[in-house]
Amino acid sequence: MNKNNTIFFLNWPEAWAAGSEAVGGKGWNLGRLHRYGFNIPLGGVLSAEAYQRFIKENRLLADIKDIDKIIRIDTIAEKETERKLDLLREKIKAGCISQDIETELTTKLKQMGILDKHLAVRSSATAEDSAQASFAGIHDSFLNVQGVNKVLSVIKECYASLWTLRALAYRRKMNIKDDEVGQAVVIMKMVNPESAGVGFSCDPHTGREDLMLISANFGLGESVVSGTVEPDEYCVDYWCEIAAKKVGRKEGKTIIGENGGIDFIKTTGLEEKQVLSDEQIGRLGFLIQRIFDALGGGEQHQDVEWVFDGKEFAIVQARPVTAVPRYTFDEIRSQPDIWSRANFSDTMPMVQSTLNWSMYKRFFKLSDMFANQLLPGLQGIRLYKGRAYVNLSIQQWLMYDSFGLTPRQTNEAWGGYQPEIDINDENPYAGIKGLQRLERLEELAAAGSLARNNAQAAFEKVNLFTEGLLREDFSMMADGDLIRKMDEIRTNHSQYYPVFMACLAASDINPLIQALEKYFPGEGKVYANALMAGAGNITSAQQGYSLMELAQIAGEDAAAQKYMLSKPFHPLCWQRELPEESRFKQALRIFLDEYGHRAVYELEIKNPRWREDPSYLFNIIRSTMDSHLLSQIRTRQKEKADQAWQELNQRVPDDEGSTISSILESTLKGMELREQSKSMLVKLSESYRLVFQEAGRRFTNHGIIIEPSDIYHCSWSEVISILRGDWNGKGENFLVAKRKKRNQQLEKFSPPDFIVDEVPNFTKIDSPTGGNIISGLGVAAGKASGAARLIYHPHQGERLKLGDVLVAPTTDPGWTPLFLKASAIVIETGGAGSHGAIVAREYGIPTVVNVRSAMQIIKDGQNVVVDGDEGKVFLQ
Repeated sequence: MNKNNTIFFLNWPEAWAAGSEAVGGKGWNLGRLHRYGFNIPLGGVLSAEAYQRFIKENRLLADIKDIDKIIRIDTIAEKETERKLDLLREKIKAGCISQDIETELTTKLKQMGILDKHLAVRSSATAEDSAQASFAGIHDSFLNVQGVNKVLSVIKECYASLWTLRALAYRRKMNIKDDEVGQAVVIMKMVNPESAGVGFSCDPHTGREDLMLISANFGLGESVVSGTVEPDEYCVDYWCEIAAKKVGRKEGKTIIGENGGIDFIKTTGLEEKQVLSDEQIGRLGFLIQRIFDALGGGEQHQDVEWVFDGKEFAIVQARPVTAVPRYTFDEIRSQPDIWSRANFSDTMPMVQSTLNWSMYKRFFKLSDMFANQLLPGLQGIRLYKGRAYVNLSIQQWLMYDSFGLTPRQTNEAWGGYQPEIDINDENPYAGIKGLQRLERLEELAAAGSLARNNAQAAFEKVNLFTEGLLREDFSMMADGDLIRKMDEIRTNHSQYYPVFMACLAASDINPLIQALEKYFPGEGKVYANALMAGAGNITSAQQGYSLMELAQIAGEDAAAQKYMLSKPFHPLCWQRELPEESRFKQALRIFLDEYGHRAVYELEIKNPRWREDPSYLFNIIRSTMDSHLLSQIRTRQKEKADQAWQELNQRVPDDEGSTISSILESTLKGMELREQSKSMLVKLSESYRLVFQEAGRRFTNHGIIIEPSDIYHCSWSEVISILRGDWNGKGENFLVAKRKKRNQQLEKFSPPDFIVDEVPNFTKIDSPTGGNIISGLGVAAGKASGAARLIYHPHQGERLKLGDVLVAPTTDPGWTPLFLKASAIVIETGGAGSHGAIVAREYGIPTVVNVRSAMQIIKDGQNVVVDGDEGKVFLQ
């Protein structure tokens, strides 16, 4: 430290605190990794301020300004440019590092115990290793540097490398000004490795994000980085399991030179020897995944340099992969990617917890119904500002290429207001490709039929498995047993997921609409919606019926009424407060046995299930126990269906009527399967939640996290690494705190509705047509009016009074109980097959979805008329 108390050489914690402007991208990333518990060799960073001082004290500022002023991208290849750069570099190498900096550096390296060790000295420019610019291979680094004089010499070499022709050209290309870049220098103890190499959290060659690519050789990693040898290559999947491996020829290896520097030596007999064992490959996979989660936030892929000393892996560098190839279909490669919140705005509208997204990415896969058209490992989902988006360019292409559906039809199914890809094909069913699409439509129908026949067996298997887990005592299991239990859940999930996707494919209302259009031109959808009112056994609708029955029982149970009206009301104490003979208590237990796995926004694993916290249910019950809503709903459903059947019987011949009845039955069964299949998926999600809750309790007891709920801010790779014993969890609390703070900030951010080529697009607020009409997609027949009640979250449901029009941004099964209180429903998002549409249709409540800017246009308390037949909302 000098007389002004300025610290020039910073250890890893100090480097983290100082930031990239002080220690450069490489130095800051190492400081971050050290803070988050990664094994980083001893060392630190000589700050960029030391470089600035060196330039000033050696009177080089005028030379730099001259270069900055006269050398442009069009003059960079001139000989005069090279001459000026050569001269500046020679001046830098001949310059002097001030005595106080030299003394501080020497003292601190000695205190660390590495002054007389083999050192790695690496350039760390302030714009380097960022998400925008990697500067890979641009600036110089030196290995096996020994002695303080040699260290000082190569520090100046690092400074000089800022002014090579390649560095200047890179800056000009990336539009980075010379005065925006300073040079810090990383100095760390070298590991004398058994093996070393690089690893990517994605496949950098293809752009696949479900695979990691690892390159390895014996000795130092320089032979791998420089491309001197053909290394081993290991391909590792999301679960850190080996997907493929290739043992390279490994013609030689790089070792520490006896007189400083490094030497490459030819070797024999290594071409058939695998550098890392399978177990070590798995460990390294977890390590790379953790870096992806820690530095990249599960979004920005990472390029990692690692070394292995025979026992432990150490990280010597990590930086963002700045150019991941676009992984998509050749036919739409010339068109932009359209990312949309679409269905995610219904099911997962909130900022995603770290654990939830790291699990969702592992399980999400496109349907097997696209098997012949799919690119391997293609997912097409991502986060933007913490929220989930789907690549609708991919979805639109797949639906067109596979089944001949237009991009518009795909958009209507998904919901949202996103643009469409260009398809220059007036008749997708013409020619050979057209015949293939028709065949696939037949296969899809067959798959739907098969799903109907086999789904119940799959549902029963999930029920048996998940009910068994509810009876298990996870607290008695060893950490390894918890991992094995997760593997069991994963196996069941993987076996069930194709059934789930098949059930989604089976829920198509279009055949019924088309059959009715023949007799009701332009009104097929209206009559389809009416015929389906109250006719199905929709799981998420049934839970609403059962809740209304509970409310009615509560209204007739004196003990329940006394408990419900108590002040203050404690919903979590119902087991203790209600007597065993209470009919309501017995009925509630039955309800929770059936639906206790569900939750508000249940696809987010951090949200408590109803069996854990029934507060939301009690709010609904307390506000409806005197209303007798169920009988009113049944009456409304019967009236709609009876009227539709009466008109159907008048217009449709008997023989055609039986065909329509058959199509209606098939459509209803498809809708039932869709909702029941999702309920089963949520049961498996609850099973994961049970195991992670136990992990949260253990991590809290061990001081790894502060409270059990912090587990939801840990990634899957972090949790498993701790349970495996690969990592002690040091630094996890810092990651959790950072993620919680970031999520709080992102929740304040209004997400764009769609993103085109990385440009966010926000929905424009449409002026009502004619001054008082807004339009959307009618999904449940009928017309009703009432006072509009803007509800942003189900927990605001107490504001919704009987007969109000529910106006909501999104809906998932957690919203279902609120539907029953509404006279009509208006939703900003959703499509014809969305949850809100299916349940509203079942309840017979006039509903319009995909109403752009409804929450901004409609005023709370304003009288509105909702026309579910025309898909219009009239403002009064």
